[in-house]
Amino acid sequence: MQTILILGSGKSSVYLINYLLDTADAKKRRIILADLSLEIATQKLRNHKSGKAIWIDLDDVENRKAIIKNSDVVISMLPAFLHPIIAKDCLELGKHFFSASYESEEMREMKSEIEEKNLLFLNECGLDPGLDHMSAMKIIHCEKENGNKITAFRSFTGGLLAPESEDNPWKYKFTWNPRNVVLAGQGTSRYIQNGSYKYVPYHMLYRRLEKISFEKVGDFDGYPNRDSLSYRKIYGLDDIRTLLRGTLRRAGFCQSWDVFVQLGITDDSFKMQLPSGFTHKMFFNSFLPYHETKSVVEKLRELLPWVNTEIVEKIEWLGMFSNIELPKTSGSPASILEEILKEKWKLGPQDKDMIVMQHLFEIETTDGKKEMISSLVCKGENHEYTAMAKTVGLPLAIAVDLFLEGEINVRGLHVPVLPEIYNPILDALRKEGVEFEEKVRAL
Repeated sequence: MQTILILGSGKSSVYLINYLLDTADAKKRRIILADLSLEIATQKLRNHKSGKAIWIDLDDVENRKAIIKNSDVVISMLPAFLHPIIAKDCLELGKHFFSASYESEEMREMKSEIEEKNLLFLNECGLDPGLDHMSAMKIIHCEKENGNKITAFRSFTGGLLAPESEDNPWKYKFTWNPRNVVLAGQGTSRYIQNGSYKYVPYHMLYRRLEKISFEKVGDFDGYPNRDSLSYRKIYGLDDIRTLLRGTLRRAGFCQSWDVFVQLGITDDSFKMQLPSGFTHKMFFNSFLPYHETKSVVEKLRELLPWVNTEIVEKIEWLGMFSNIELPKTSGSPASILEEILKEKWKLGPQDKDMIVMQHLFEIETTDGKKEMISSLVCKGENHEYTAMAKTVGLPLAIAVDLFLEGEINVRGLHVPVLPEIYNPILDALRKEGVEFEEKVRAL
């Protein structure tokens, strides 16, 4: 009997849990779902006879290790900062570890010991990172095997709303962790374009946009995401002249979101202590200059002259000019903004989200130059069975299943850029309706 331990039963876990439960009886597996909320974990298991919900106290080392000790494979669906803690437990107890989050420096420090113990620690096996790596590497390896040279690679991903659910001016609602959305892009993004290194600080990020188009769902704005330069080595493209990874939003979103960035309302570095009864308007106004008679909108336009009527309407729709009391008055500006947005950008029961991903390659062949565009569009079913949960959870669930079946035999610390990892996962994803469409044209 193989035991799979899933830590965390949040929004992105539903497809992961269901996929593993569906074959648990036939494959003689037990699925243990551990969460701070025993009630939520129990609901997610749907009374399946091969599933067991348990409560876990992550701060209780003995409790945590006792639960991990009784498993064969551990899947962490916890917040990213907890992964190294769980990974260290797995290393100590000799358990294989899987996550959808970025491989951290703390995880890399465990590399030699992971190898010594003949364990597999697979990170970045979700959507982005994850599905982006796998789909891109399949093309990169194929082109190299054919003797072709990739000269430019740009990749964009967005977690958005399906067009039929775009019922607000922002054409956006939360489909994943709201805090991560509010803090997205902070730091300096880095990439290379035509051999030139480019650095985009946070305050300029939402102005450096590129139009990305999908045949069936329209146009989007793409902006640079984090450190693209490090992926030259990961993808084996050390001498590539253009490499950019980016995030997608509907056209118009970024220009409006930039208002919050420029004013400092997405700042998470200090704590505000506001009086009780403080309103949305007062909160927004606290980031504008003082004037005895001018309105909030007048001051906003004087400070940021590029703010147009469309942007004002978006901000007004969020209630930022209203006399509604704030949902919280203590915390960083970003945390207060997050609480405001949680209600306005909440997925309704019948809302459908959408994942869009596109890779754009420029390739030199013996016959000349070509462009290849590989696109994915995946729509959710409703607010629970979302495209985000599907594309994050299924790659991870499939990886664990294939590993336990002996179809993935690698050991050590990995992200899914090896053919023996990504090929069987992509094959299984196609059967689940997650598939890329590729188009090629001569340049």
